[in-house]
Amino acid sequence: MIVIVMILLSVSLISLISFIGIIFLGFNDNLLRRILIILVSFASGSLLGGAFMHLIPHSLEELGSKSVFWWVIVGIMMFFFMEKFLYWRHCHDGKCPIHMFAYLNLLGDGIHNFIDGMIVAASFLASIPLGLAATTATILHEIPQEIGDFGVLIYGGLGRKKALIYNFISALTSIAGAIVTYLFYHAFELIHESTSLLIPFAAGGFIYIATTDLMPELHKRRNFRESILQMAAIILGLALMWLLSFIE
Repeated sequence: MIVIVMILLSVSLISLISFIGIIFLGFNDNLLRRILIILVSFASGSLLGGAFMHLIPHSLEELGSKSVFWWVIVGIMMFFFMEKFLYWRHCHDGKCPIHMFAYLNLLGDGIHNFIDGMIVAASFLASIPLGLAATTATILHEIPQEIGDFGVLIYGGLGRKKALIYNFISALTSIAGAIVTYLFYHAFELIHESTSLLIPFAAGGFIYIATTDLMPELHKRRNFRESILQMAAIILGLALMWLLSFIE
């Protein structure tokens, strides 16, 4: 009984981190607009760092290299098709009230959070100290990622409160992942195999969002000072993910 309580408390705490964007609610519109492009840059670095320094290396330990990179390609192509579908459904005359990358970011983050929930639950089922370690590592890498995600959603056209709510809903998939793992732990081989395939798929999604959606947005700003700040924010996102890979 104590294990399931620990699992639910841990993934609930992880989900609540999605509200970290609340620190930006008090900013006036002009200040927030100036910060947004930095947050989008930071998100680009965090997504690339998460894919290449966390998800893909973890997958390579579980699967053969050919399988991993095929699933990364599948992830990239699936996110491409999904963006096309969303564009057809929601954009008219080439005008979109909300950029498609905002929806894709929610989807990619939801998959990632689902995987995190599965990993945290499996760790607690192995031992409580291991579960606490997994929870700590997850919290540490969620903080910078959720800050970037909030910026992406706002830049993509969502209001501040709506961005917080949508980000939280996306974060709740970690609870779903934890519950699925706990309920079907005795069929863990199947759970383990499913997680192994989802991880490179999510990595492909992160690479797609960072390189085809977010970075082109950065190129629209050609001011030299802004370009330097963008590069610095991308490098900061990459550096944080690199440092957190040692903790994980």
